[in-house]
Amino acid sequence: MRPFAIRNIAALAACAGAVALLFSPDAAAQGTVNALCSTDAGWCETAAAAFTRETGIRVQQAHKGTGEIGAQLRAEAANPKTDIWWGGTGDPFLQAAEQGLLEAYRPAYINDLHDWSVRQYAMSQNMVGGFYTSAIGFGFNTDLLRKKKLREPKCWADLVKPEYRGEIEISHPASSGTAYTIIAGLVQQMGEDAAFDYLKKLHRNVTSYTRSGQAQAPNVAKGEVAIGVSFIFGFERWRYDKFPVRTAAPCEGTGYEVGGIALVKGARNKENAKRYYDWLMSPAGQAIGGQVGSLQSPANKTFKPDARIPSMSDVKLIKYDFEKYGRAAERKRLIDRWTREVESQPR
Repeated sequence: MRPFAIRNIAALAACAGAVALLFSPDAAAQGTVNALCSTDAGWCETAAAAFTRETGIRVQQAHKGTGEIGAQLRAEAANPKTDIWWGGTGDPFLQAAEQGLLEAYRPAYINDLHDWSVRQYAMSQNMVGGFYTSAIGFGFNTDLLRKKKLREPKCWADLVKPEYRGEIEISHPASSGTAYTIIAGLVQQMGEDAAFDYLKKLHRNVTSYTRSGQAQAPNVAKGEVAIGVSFIFGFERWRYDKFPVRTAAPCEGTGYEVGGIALVKGARNKENAKRYYDWLMSPAGQAIGGQVGSLQSPANKTFKPDARIPSMSDVKLIKYDFEKYGRAAERKRLIDRWTREVESQPR
C-alpha cells in the first residue's frame, strides 16, 4: 500500500475514534457542575474527584458551613452561581426551600432510601432530600480529663457543672447548622425558657464558639480542648485512629440531624447537577463517607454501610420537629434570642 494511502487510513481511523468519543456516554456528560458541600471536607473532595473520573463532568466545589451557604444562596437568588448543595444539617436546607431558593426533584430511586430520608422529600415538597443521619452528643479527650481529674460527661446536666469551666467547645449557631440543631433540640426537649436557662449556664463553661461544627472532633482529639459538643460520628473517626477519644450520647435524650441534598433554583448546569445528585445518593457516592472516615448513617439502604458507623439504636432520640424548626423565621428567632441572652453574657 502506498504511503499516502496509509496516512489517509490512519487519519480516517483517528477521525472515527474522535467521533465515537464525542458520542460516548461519558463524553456527552462533559461539562461543569457548581457545588457547595457542608459535610466533612474529605467526603466533599473525594466525592467530587470520583464523580469527575466516572463521568467527565468537572466539579467546581466549595466547602462551607450550612449557615454560610444559606446566606450565600439568599444573596445570589437573583443570579444563582450554584447548581447543587449537599451535606450538612438539614434545617438550613428546609429554610432555603421555604424561601424559594431550591428546585423540586424527586428521584426515581426513592424506594432505595430509608424512611427518614423520604420524609424530608415529603416535608419540603421534594426540594430537600435526606442524605444521611447522625445524633448530637459529646466527645472527650480521656487523657486530658484524667490529667485534670475530671469525670467523663454522660448527660446534659454534667456539662454545666462548675468543674468543667473553660473545658467545653461548641460551634456558633449563626454559622453552624450543628449548633442550631443543638439549640433547637434542647428547646424541644426542655421547653424554651428552661433550655435558654441551661444554655446560659453552659456558656460559662464554654472556652470558644467555633465557626463550624466540624471543628470539635479534631480539637478534642489533639488535646486542644477536653470536651466537644457536636455530632457523635465526627469523634468516632478519631477514636478509630487511636486518639484518646471517647463519646457519649446524653442520658436525658438528644437531637439529631437529617443531612440535606438539594438542587438550587435557577441552576445554570441543571442536568449535570442532577447527575451529581443521583451519583451522590447512589451506593458509590454514599459509601465514600465511610471510606474517608465520615461516619454518618447513609440514606441509601441498598448497600452494606461501613461497620464503624455508630449505631443509633441505643441513643435516646427526641421527637425532633423538622418542619417547625426548619423554618427560617424560627431559626432566626432562636438565634437572635441566643445572641441576646446567651452570647452577650460574660464568661
